[in-house]
Amino acid sequence: MLSALEKISAAPESAELENLAHLIACLRPATGAEPEQAIERVRELTLLLQRQPPHAVNLRRHLLHLLSARRQTSLYTDIGILSNDGFFSELHRRIVYRILPPALDERYLQDCLEKILPFNTDYLWIQAVPLADWNALAQALDGVRDATALTADTHAARSSNDQLDRLKIMTELLQAIQVLSYRISAIGMEPELIRIYSDIKAFESPFLMQNVELHTYLEGYRRYLQGDTAPMEDASHVLVMLQQCQDVVDKIRKNATRIGTSVSLTYRLLRLDQNLDRLRKLLALVDVADGRPALASASENSTVNAPLPAEQKQLIGLELGLELVEAHNRKYTVRELFAGNINLLARNITENASRTGEHYIAENRAEYSAMYRSAAGAGFIIGFMAMIKIMMSYLRAAPLVEAFLFSMNYSLGFMLIHVLHFTVATKQPAMTASRIAAGLHSRDGRNLDLDSLSGMIVKVFRTQFVAVLGNLSIAFPVAYALAYAFYFASGHHFVTPDKAQHLLHDIDPFGSLALFHAAIAGVCLFLAGLISGYYDNKALYTRMAQRVARARWLTRVLGQARTVRFGDYLERSLGGLMGNFYFGILLGTIGTIGFLLGLPIDIRHITFSAANFAIALVGLSNEVGWHVLLRSAFGVLAVGAINLWVSFALALFVALRSRGVRFRQGMPLLKSIASRFLKRPLEFFLPPRDEATAAAPADEGAAKH
Repeated sequence: MLSALEKISAAPESAELENLAHLIACLRPATGAEPEQAIERVRELTLLLQRQPPHAVNLRRHLLHLLSARRQTSLYTDIGILSNDGFFSELHRRIVYRILPPALDERYLQDCLEKILPFNTDYLWIQAVPLADWNALAQALDGVRDATALTADTHAARSSNDQLDRLKIMTELLQAIQVLSYRISAIGMEPELIRIYSDIKAFESPFLMQNVELHTYLEGYRRYLQGDTAPMEDASHVLVMLQQCQDVVDKIRKNATRIGTSVSLTYRLLRLDQNLDRLRKLLALVDVADGRPALASASENSTVNAPLPAEQKQLIGLELGLELVEAHNRKYTVRELFAGNINLLARNITENASRTGEHYIAENRAEYSAMYRSAAGAGFIIGFMAMIKIMMSYLRAAPLVEAFLFSMNYSLGFMLIHVLHFTVATKQPAMTASRIAAGLHSRDGRNLDLDSLSGMIVKVFRTQFVAVLGNLSIAFPVAYALAYAFYFASGHHFVTPDKAQHLLHDIDPFGSLALFHAAIAGVCLFLAGLISGYYDNKALYTRMAQRVARARWLTRVLGQARTVRFGDYLERSLGGLMGNFYFGILLGTIGTIGFLLGLPIDIRHITFSAANFAIALVGLSNEVGWHVLLRSAFGVLAVGAINLWVSFALALFVALRSRGVRFRQGMPLLKSIASRFLKRPLEFFLPPRDEATAAAPADEGAAKH
């Protein structure tokens, strides 16, 4: 460390980076070492500079010269701020640069960081050092605060060269502030933002007015740097306009949860937040603390003006430096890009799924009965779908053709179920999980009404139970009756004994991969829920009803009134239709993908497994042992349990993450549910009578698929 300081002292005016990189390497802890090692080394450097002021003077001179000799604006305006290229272009750029890094230009300060801090983990040990230690190091560089204790060397260091370098650095900071202001104006006037928050008029927009106020402020600041003794323009107007910009961003986000959002909108809002935050911090950093108006802090919502002490400005500078170092080390991180942009979109998708999930919760016995009838209708159709799939398999078509046929059977069947307002039980968990997450209002999991939450979970459980009961109680006898009808009509069984044995083997929970395949189906159910929420969000965001109503070709075919009704229906039901369509595609193609890749990949769905069980029994003329019956029945129920649990767990995880909820009362909630079960076990399977009399009968169509 001392040798590195001696090299710097030998050539403090050098613009090369090697000596500074050597000093940073001396501070960096050894690989695998604890962060305390970095803390000790920073304190050792501070003590060394305090004991040898000439080294402190020369190091400060070297740092100022390095900064003034580079172009700094891009460091403050680009590092830690998303580019203007859009989400997918930024994603592509990060992936490409992780594989093949870009060329560097040491004329720019942000590229110099690559040489000084070459490791992606450097920010970890830098942040591990307490801010007080970095502040002590900065004070050691700046010299002793007490003027009577200043040495001759320290006085000599405050030369005209130092002042010139500081002026260059300040000029770069002011340029960065101006660039950020122009960017905020440009992003704030994007048509996509104005469409969602149309209250803003172009000539009244705070995104434009903040640039006007900032221009006045910067003009006064430049006159001040040139030696003008006139009072500098107060920065309070700039802060007011920045706060108004932040308020508009918050209102747009609030509106987006109601009318939908998109990846591009989320990306723009995040980029706008980053520019606003960076602009506040730079304003706080350059503010003059000699009695002129000053910014109080760099916090996001601060609009207070007060003199800012030099010590506080130094802390703000250190915090900004640490932020820039972390952003530099993580600028090609794909995970961070997704985390920052997808949360709001996922929140809106799960929010739409949550609203749909309300239709999957039976509050009283009337709704409970309606749910059973709705599920029974779906079971009736699935009985036919199972027969049709087996018939398609007899065509012996090419694998891809067979996958297409299976997919269309599933997709069209599920879409028909949706249009008829029937319910597939396994589609419920992806929706009800979002509804449960919506009930967790507290971000830290505290101050929750566990009784109400457990009550809602009980309602979800018994609604799920009756839906499964409705599907199985009809799908099994319908498939059985159809197989017998085929036998009586044709004189031979619908499936051969070998095929029947194969169908039974497919639902064997012990002798096959039925449970693993059921888990794959659970993932498909979860994905279908996300797809449904995505298209619901898209229909709202793009105003699907209005777009359909304006389609002249459709108006000529259907007429104006029918076109309007059709548009309203699409806006309400697009998510359900597309979710069912893609769910059918997933179920129909996964088995073929597994066959083509030679992997044991397939799907098992509880209702189709029950229908196949019935068809196999008829194919074997009911000549099966009781142990086969028990094993197959258990297999069907086990497949259903895995279907439901996997889809519910994944949906609940995404819903909680998208809402930023950290639920920490799992055990008290489980105890509350167990207490309810011990006191009123029948409540988990049948609504209490008082709920039936207290609520009005529900329309059967309320339990929508």
